[in-house]
Amino acid sequence: MQVKDIMSCSVRTVEPDTKLIEVASLMCLYRYSGLPVVKDGKLVGIIAEKDVLHRLFPKLEDLMEGWAAIDLDQMMGEYKDVLSLKVSDLMSPSVISVPPDMHILRAATVMVRHRFRRIPVAEGDTLVGMLSLGDVHKAIFHANISGNLTAG
Repeated sequence: MQVKDIMSCSVRTVEPDTKLIEVASLMCLYRYSGLPVVKDGKLVGIIAEKDVLHRLFPKLEDLMEGWAAIDLDQMMGEYKDVLSLKVSDLMSPSVISVPPDMHILRAATVMVRHRFRRIPVAEGDTLVGMLSLGDVHKAIFHANISGNLTAG
């Protein structure tokens, strides 16, 4: 069974110049953990919740002074400043993707190795879908329950 057989083809994307307030709204409203970043139809990055929240984490030098010196509530208040940034300010530009003709277990291995729950499916640098570990699990479950295991 190949990735193209189970991937989601309807993918919400954002552009590099999209404001993070829009991205954060989508993440909170639709429970997206990350979104592909596309420019001129080409996959150019990924913006994830961890990228947004990372800006709020204490810096190494702050931690060296000790947790007592860190005002975590103040740091949470800086979230408004993060929301004024653009996707291009925080996105991960090096995208790991899988091709649509890859076997689903090979794609799952790539996701697990990189600790991803979802991964873009791309033909070259063109986004064609998204694949989640849940998609893979569901496909394997249904194939085993229905007895439709085929070479792929």
